[in-house]
Amino acid sequence: MKVHRQTWAGSCTPLIILVLLLAACSAPAPGGGASSELIKIGALFDLTGATAEVGKPYAIGEQLFIEWKNSHGGVQGRTLELISNDYAYQIPRAEELYSQYANQDQVVAIAGWGTGDSEALKGKISQDKVPFISASYAAALADPKQTPYNFLVGTTYSDQLKIAQNWALDDWKSKGRVRSPRFAYLISDSPFGRSPTEDGKKHATSNGAAEPLIVLSPRGATDLTSQLTQIKDAGANYVFIQNTSAPAALALKKAKELGLMPAMQFVCLNWCADELVVQRGGDAAEGLIGIIPFAPPSTGAAGARQALDYARSKHADLSGSELHFVQGWWSMAILVEGIERAAMDGKPLKGENIRAALESMKDFPTQNVTSAITFTRDDHAGNKKSRVYQVKGGEWAAITDAKSADS
Repeated sequence: MKVHRQTWAGSCTPLIILVLLLAACSAPAPGGGASSELIKIGALFDLTGATAEVGKPYAIGEQLFIEWKNSHGGVQGRTLELISNDYAYQIPRAEELYSQYANQDQVVAIAGWGTGDSEALKGKISQDKVPFISASYAAALADPKQTPYNFLVGTTYSDQLKIAQNWALDDWKSKGRVRSPRFAYLISDSPFGRSPTEDGKKHATSNGAAEPLIVLSPRGATDLTSQLTQIKDAGANYVFIQNTSAPAALALKKAKELGLMPAMQFVCLNWCADELVVQRGGDAAEGLIGIIPFAPPSTGAAGARQALDYARSKHADLSGSELHFVQGWWSMAILVEGIERAAMDGKPLKGENIRAALESMKDFPTQNVTSAITFTRDDHAGNKKSRVYQVKGGEWAAITDAKSADS
């Protein structure tokens, strides 16, 4: 199968022959003076697959961060080259591209995407010693004993669900209810959707709630009446959605049509708590709760403004989601920070050295986009906290301070 190759190296144009590529890139990047000694990073994008609605703005964030970084001198004067391809949320395609990046392109690190593919690749990633930061926040990827080269920038899905359930338990008590609340999980029928459910169930039952009902949302569903009727019949008071924006908006609109709101409170985890669900959900999205590890741009976080100012200067189409654009920007920024720390130490840019550099990251600031990022040799879940937000007047507004799963 022919591999489509996209490169992002500041002002450099992708060429087929390496000699010509080096020659074309020998001029300094605008304003930065980055050299022709390329540092290659691979990237897996979902631009046409099941999660493309959120994958596109995230991918643009990663691409534009590389361009911005090169315009500011690259990494120790070296130009960054982002080799990216659309894998359309297909695990076999991700495996094919991973092999190309690791073996043919000899990248120093990879920015991945989904849970299914990140979990499928974890053995190869560990064997090849390729630092890998993806958009999956599955807790199973955060333990260096099992996945020594995977790093998570966002709060794990398991911790997001626990934070959401803690909020729900407090909300229930504040209403003076005596019996324990009943929870339901409306999830994507995928490894991504199932990722936090076991941890969530244990957390719920240990806090006095009945075991949550798990209801699958089929890929490409156009009507969720049967799923919501099942949830209604189970007497659920809080419904936690682990999915992307379009299916979440569909669920909200159908729930409103069925008269389930406001008695039934819906809560979105990271990938459906965004501008897209508000736009598509309309009135049905009002009052929606969201667990969002990356501050929505409407909050005015300085790190979001920096990224968005650059995007606007480039007239970038952010596909309706500034939030996921900022998420991609800062995820790539943290990966590049690890590469830069290794380079500053004068060490070869090999996987072991970049891993050690990332593990030295303590309280790394993202200008209020996330809680400070910390990786250690024993824990690759870099972000332990998230605020709880609610849609008020069509905008996401924080209703709590940053919370951890055990607070």
